[in-house]
Order: sequence, then C-alpha cells, then structure tokens
Amino acid sequence: MADSSFDIVSKVDKQEASNALTQAEKEIEQRYDFKGVGASIEWSGEKILMKANSEERVKAVLDVFQSKLVKRGISLKSLDDGKPYASGKEFRIEATLKDGIEQPEAKKIAAIIREQGPKSVKANIQGDELRVVSKSRDDLQEVMELLRSSDLDIDVQFTNYR
Repeated sequence: MADSSFDIVSKVDKQEASNALTQAEKEIEQRYDFKGVGASIEWSGEKILMKANSEERVKAVLDVFQSKLVKRGISLKSLDDGKPYASGKEFRIEATLKDGIEQPEAKKIAAIIREQGPKSVKANIQGDELRVVSKSRDDLQEVMELLRSSDLDIDVQFTNYR
C-alpha cells in the first residue's frame, strides 16, 4: 500500500486581503470619528500602511482592518503589525501579511509531530512548507487535529491530502 501524505502550509489569499483593505478604507472614510484626523489605510508595496494624526486613531484604523480580515476568514496570526511610530505630524503603523512557514516555526511544528503525534508519521521540511507522510490516513488526521489544537504562532492550512 502506498503512503498517504498532506502538506502543511501558511498562505494568505491576497484577493481576500485586498478586499478586506478596501472595505476598511470605505469604513474609515464614512465613520464620523475618523473625520478630519487624516486617517487612511493603503497598500505600500507588499506592506499595508495605516496613518492618522494620533496614536489612538491609528490603532483604531488597525482595529477596523483586523475586524475586516476576520470577517473575510483571514486569521489575525497572518497579520504582522508593527508598533505605531511618529512620522512628522502623523502616526503610522506598517503591517505585513505572513506568507509561508519560516524555518524556526517549521522546526517547531516538526518537533510537535515527532513528540506528540503517532510514531508512524514522518514530517519533512520542504522550503516554506512541511510534508507529512504516513501509511495510515487515520494517523494523518490525528496529526491534523493535534496541530489545530496546538498553540502555534502562525495560521496553518492543510493541502494536497492524498
């Protein structure tokens, strides 16, 4: 019998993120508490740039964006938001969307599978994703459940289940 496998990835749907940003932009333009404070949110290359005239307002812009991401089904673990910083007369926050599993996080996931998962399961790091292989499909589903219940720093999806 052939081995069964699946991949563990951490990807963000760019279109959904863009839609969330557009919705946040519209809400910021329309809300009364954002009138006259220079509040805005926009793409700046691969980063998301939020601006306002006070630290509290720029945090409120971030909060609006986070709520739109959640409504669109994007985990907040995928958003890497920085601290507010002053730039001239305005405050800014630069945020990025995490894409791919970085090496330390991949090693941590592999260690969890090795220590707590079934003994027949093997996890291999392949670039920015992990391939999990086993003879038993039940063991693979057990690993998926284990990772869903683990407190990981990133949002993971399971693909190529065969």
